[in-house]
Amino acid sequence: MLKMLVLFVAALALWQVGSWKREAALDSLQESSRQELRRYVLHLQGQLEKYEFLPVVLASNKRLVHLLLNPGDRERIEALNLYLETLNKLTGTSDTYLMDAEGLTIAASNWATERPFVGRNFSYRPYFQEAMKGHLGRYFALGTTSNKRGYYFAYPVRWEQKILGAVVIKINMAPIEESWKDAQNELLVTDPDGVVFITTNKGWRYKTLNRLQPEVLERIRESRRYGDETLETLPVARRESRGRNAHVVRIDEGRGYDYLEQEESMPHAGWHVHILARLDQVNSEVLNALVFAALLLLAIFLLAMFWMQRRDRLRENAIFERKAKEMLEIRVREQTRDITEANIRLTREIEQHRRTESELQQTQNELIQSAKLALIGQMSTGISHELNQPLAAIRSYADNALTLYRRDRHKEVEWNLAQISELTERMAQISTQLKMFARKTAGKKSRVSVTEVIEDSLRLLSSRIKATRIIWKPPERPLHVFANMVQMEQVLVNLIGNAIEAVDGSPNPIVSIEVKTGSDGKTVCIAIRDNGEGIPDDLLERIFDPFFTTKEKGKGLGLGLSISMRIVDAMDGRLTAQNHPGGGALFTLALPATAPSEASIKLAAHTYSEAT
Repeated sequence: MLKMLVLFVAALALWQVGSWKREAALDSLQESSRQELRRYVLHLQGQLEKYEFLPVVLASNKRLVHLLLNPGDRERIEALNLYLETLNKLTGTSDTYLMDAEGLTIAASNWATERPFVGRNFSYRPYFQEAMKGHLGRYFALGTTSNKRGYYFAYPVRWEQKILGAVVIKINMAPIEESWKDAQNELLVTDPDGVVFITTNKGWRYKTLNRLQPEVLERIRESRRYGDETLETLPVARRESRGRNAHVVRIDEGRGYDYLEQEESMPHAGWHVHILARLDQVNSEVLNALVFAALLLLAIFLLAMFWMQRRDRLRENAIFERKAKEMLEIRVREQTRDITEANIRLTREIEQHRRTESELQQTQNELIQSAKLALIGQMSTGISHELNQPLAAIRSYADNALTLYRRDRHKEVEWNLAQISELTERMAQISTQLKMFARKTAGKKSRVSVTEVIEDSLRLLSSRIKATRIIWKPPERPLHVFANMVQMEQVLVNLIGNAIEAVDGSPNPIVSIEVKTGSDGKTVCIAIRDNGEGIPDDLLERIFDPFFTTKEKGKGLGLGLSISMRIVDAMDGRLTAQNHPGGGALFTLALPATAPSEASIKLAAHTYSEAT
């Protein structure tokens, strides 16, 4: 009973899916074919409208009026034949001809062909009869002379409110049918009686969509509209209505196919344009949907079977799982204890590692500070000389001031006191600069003027420069970097001091300092070059290693460049060393550039204006 119910539900579901999918596919096909039908109707209307005005214009031509008034004038007939032939070629119409009031053709564009219209009477044609009533005549038919399909326009030729005859143009419909061959669907055009006269399927031409009444067949034969064609009925069976002018039909001709037929009328021409889209794609989509739904139902069925088997197996394993759970709980407690102990050990190791990192950072900071103090120690002799000179001068000026005071030479006493004040200010500047250089720094970075830090470094090294010639020209516009000023000064003092030592003893010692913007525009490069002997090529790779030095034993620990490298890395900079092609060593310091402040720009502009 359960199996029967399952099969019934599955069959119902498949039927519902097929019905839904067929409806959706038919809706989509109906919309796309409706748009295609509209496109072809507009094309057909455009072709007819292109020629509709032509007989109206021709009817007013005086040549036609004069010939109808003088029908026996041979010269006028020949001239009009040539005129109509030329006009026919220019407009692209099939035929153009003039008929008198009795329906006799008196001039035609095909006058020189084997079967001309001249001398033939077409008064039985409805288009002529309509024109003689004073209207624009329209008609589609097979030509009785040419046996070619064509659409006819006829218009009355008047003279003093009297209709003398009619001018007719014929449009060949074969090219229109030929242009529709590439259509994806079948297209056909029927006349008011339902006779197919334009179609993409040649087997349907001159057949009817419905059985014609005997009187209709007699009327068509009398007008000779389709010549000797038998006008058989197509075996069309309507299966389903799809709204206004849309049906699902079957045409049992040959193999027989199902089509979605849609129709649109052309009232002016009296035609109906039909498009028939085969339902092969719809049937294919429905089949695919049914296959997919069947596979899905099969998958659901298999999953249900699998779930039931699994449920039975789970019941069988219930006792085993309870025992396994008890054993697992015991093992989990043991592993939890082990993990807890391991976690405690790991926490201790992490804490110890943090303390080690903090100690290393503190050691590194102390090492940098020691290097600064070592530099100050190296400069101590020069610093003492820098301080001793103003001290001696102060003592001399003080003694002179006392002597001059006793002699009441007060103006000279004031001058000596002013000199003492200037020397004191100079000593204070040296002391302040040394304190700033020697103090510890937290490494905080800010915007630093490159020119100022270089000049401060040169002032600190002024006692060591001696005979060395320093080539230094500040840049034309202020350049700033993002760095720690004190640490940057320490690096420059170290690099410039090394360059001074490298040229010590040279006959013409020169140290040059050049500042420029990096090629990427995001860095500022400070190049320090000496004209000494340079760095041996085999030692260039080791120049920044800790405790490595090229100085004589006892003159250096080999930490200056290593510490400088660490300081520059911490400031996101780059420090490189190489030998200059012109001789000597070249050290390049590159630091991130920053834009100058408005204050510095105004100060530089003011300084430049004062200098000029």
